[in-house]
Amino acid sequence: MKLSELKTGETGIIVKVAGQGGFRKRIIEMGFITGKEVKVLLNAPLSDPVKYQILGYEVSLRHSEADLIEVVSSSESIPVKKGDNEVKAIEIEDGDTDEGALTPDEISKKANEQRHIINVALVGNPNCGKTSLFNFVSGAHERVGNYSGVTVDAKYGRADFGGYHFELVDLPGTYSLSAYSPEELYVRKQLIEKTPDIVINVLDASNLERNLYLTTQLIDMHIPMVCALNMYDETEQRGDNIDFRKLSELFGVPMIPTVFTSGRGVEDLFGQAISVYEGKEGKTSGYRHIHINHGHEIEQGIADIQEHLKKNEDLRPKYSTRYLAIKLLENDSEINDFIAAFPDAEEIQEHKQNVANRVKEETGTDIETAIMDAKYGFINGALKESEYATGKKKDTYQITHLIDHILTHKYLGFPIFFLLLFVMFYVTFYAGQYPMTWIEDGVAWIGGFVSNYLPDGPVKAMLVDGVIGGVGSVIVFLPQILILYFFISYMEDCGYMARATFIMDKLMHKMGLHGKSFIPLIMGFGCNVPAVMATRTIESRKSRLVTMLILPMMSCSARIPIYIMITGSFFAIQYRSLVMISLYMIGILMAVVLSKIFSTFFVKGEDTPFVMELPPYRFPTWKAIGRHTWEKGKQYLKKMGGIILVASIIVWALGYFPLPDDPNMSRQAQQEQSYIGRIGKTIEPVFIPQGFDWKLDVGLLAGTGAKEIVASTLGVLYSDNDSFVDDTEYNDDNGKYELLKKQMTTDVAKLHNVSYQKAKPIATLTAFSFLIFVLLYFPCVATIAAVKGETGSWKWGIFSAVYTTVLAWVVSALVFQIGMLFI
Repeated sequence: MKLSELKTGETGIIVKVAGQGGFRKRIIEMGFITGKEVKVLLNAPLSDPVKYQILGYEVSLRHSEADLIEVVSSSESIPVKKGDNEVKAIEIEDGDTDEGALTPDEISKKANEQRHIINVALVGNPNCGKTSLFNFVSGAHERVGNYSGVTVDAKYGRADFGGYHFELVDLPGTYSLSAYSPEELYVRKQLIEKTPDIVINVLDASNLERNLYLTTQLIDMHIPMVCALNMYDETEQRGDNIDFRKLSELFGVPMIPTVFTSGRGVEDLFGQAISVYEGKEGKTSGYRHIHINHGHEIEQGIADIQEHLKKNEDLRPKYSTRYLAIKLLENDSEINDFIAAFPDAEEIQEHKQNVANRVKEETGTDIETAIMDAKYGFINGALKESEYATGKKKDTYQITHLIDHILTHKYLGFPIFFLLLFVMFYVTFYAGQYPMTWIEDGVAWIGGFVSNYLPDGPVKAMLVDGVIGGVGSVIVFLPQILILYFFISYMEDCGYMARATFIMDKLMHKMGLHGKSFIPLIMGFGCNVPAVMATRTIESRKSRLVTMLILPMMSCSARIPIYIMITGSFFAIQYRSLVMISLYMIGILMAVVLSKIFSTFFVKGEDTPFVMELPPYRFPTWKAIGRHTWEKGKQYLKKMGGIILVASIIVWALGYFPLPDDPNMSRQAQQEQSYIGRIGKTIEPVFIPQGFDWKLDVGLLAGTGAKEIVASTLGVLYSDNDSFVDDTEYNDDNGKYELLKKQMTTDVAKLHNVSYQKAKPIATLTAFSFLIFVLLYFPCVATIAAVKGETGSWKWGIFSAVYTTVLAWVVSALVFQIGMLFI
């Protein structure tokens, strides 16, 4: 609980002191030290300030200041912070003490437990290894892609070390704390509003100069900090000379060499974090806080603005006034708006303008550039003083340059990219068919076992046709899902995705998009929801919005079971990869056309320059790739036991009830007169131009919730085998996909009133038209909600749902009608 929550006469033990720099120092100097007892004596007539007793003397604090001091009281439950930042209470059990109150010893014990909870924020440039550290120490399995912007939201985890419990938050990668990009603003807001006890600033040791720029801004914020010199093994291989002890002294921040992939230096890092944390609470940490000198004129301007800011007592506990002054001088738009509400805002702005004018006169540059130059000047000076030098034992970029010479070649880049896609899909089919057959045989055995040993009735029908038929028709695609994600994970982790962005930038620009749009679009092949969230890394609002609108054109993994089911049924194995690639290419082509239309006629705005880091290739370990692949597999299995299972049972129930009056009625006839048959027959005329019968229509309708449900719905609806037009005409040449092809061809024959043999090519065309519709239509509900969340309006989410469905109807109808001209 907060000190401000204690009532008059109550006593508490101080757990920790929050707040910024000077305020924290002043509070600690006044005796508010961790473990000390503080008592509320009385409130002022207007309830603020409040008089407290500590260390034998009396002192007054405002409520706003007391809010930043955490205590443990014997009269209330003990709050314990959880990883999701919620605060829950541990109730005091009856019998612990008289009337439920804690004894002084118990209070001290609880306070000590609370004090040993350290909130840590991981901050650093993109691709520096923050998420690798987060995964290593917390056991979480977040995605680690070797390109900028992979962490687009905060991730929470926990770890225990040295008797302390660490609550970790992995913040998005950012190059600075300016107001340039969404992730920069997000990180800054998190650090200010949810002030961590310690910041672990992760640095790429092989690129120190650039990484240390963010460190200088964190120093301005006066946040307790430890730096991890990550990827230190690469600097050793190169023969770099890094005197990290001298650097620690010059920056006033401990710097620890680390290699997160192996765990090297992690114990030292967290041990140092504990030391800094304890030092923050009133003991010595061994490091002095420094101020980076920006030159006489700028420093004078900072001091003048600080004088005004320090008058606002409510401001100082939360913000470093020096940091605010620097950001104001940099013309930071968010800080300008914040200061505008101050009573002396005009005087502050006048100081800022005077400094800017003087700096312009002396240096010939604007003040923002002068501040950046001063920071880089400090960094260069510190590196020289610590005798930093890059070695020449091994060119860590040599392999990268050789590979890039081929993969990003002017003429070879695109063919290689498409060749990799072809290989990925071909292996997915070819290697995946064997374990897929095993799973399918297992599902068939379970279905047969249940069918043989359970009596006829609704329960048996539900288990065989609903659960096993629905879930089993989707779970058989798990091997293909795993193989596909294996390829995607490898390309992400090794750094190829960043190169794909590089070679695609010009094409993206011609589409009216930013080069960074390519990363969310590629992520869309996995899942559209995180892809929509990943658009936050795009600085241009225009590109961000257009990217969100065309993301449904990217075939997410939820569509893969449908693709595999239909292509496996109607196309020979040597053509399946080509059909799959054609679907992806059609989606990409539609995205190109639509983005040009949207950026030209619907969404206006300025584009931003293409600036993106191309990190060196780092070949991931098999363990990391296996873990990432299995995480996706687990998500897929969870869906099987959740939404797919429920949807399959609902579809079965709608297809089973009402029970027919005639017990001898065929399964096909029963389905047609069931609830789902009536729904399908009602909407069937809408899809006649596409050649779809009511079963396919129902599948599409079910897929609005989640695309996998289309596959499970078809699995339920096509689970019987008593309604074929001519079983003798069918040639059994396609193993596991027999039933679906046979029944769909039968339905097509009835719909078009032709023989089974003549219906075969029409059924194949219908199947391809169906795939086109699935590719283009209605994004899942979760994607629409994500678009609403990112744009702040349902308008764009609803627009996305409507335009994609209309587009799917038109394109699939054209494909079928044109195709029929050649049959």
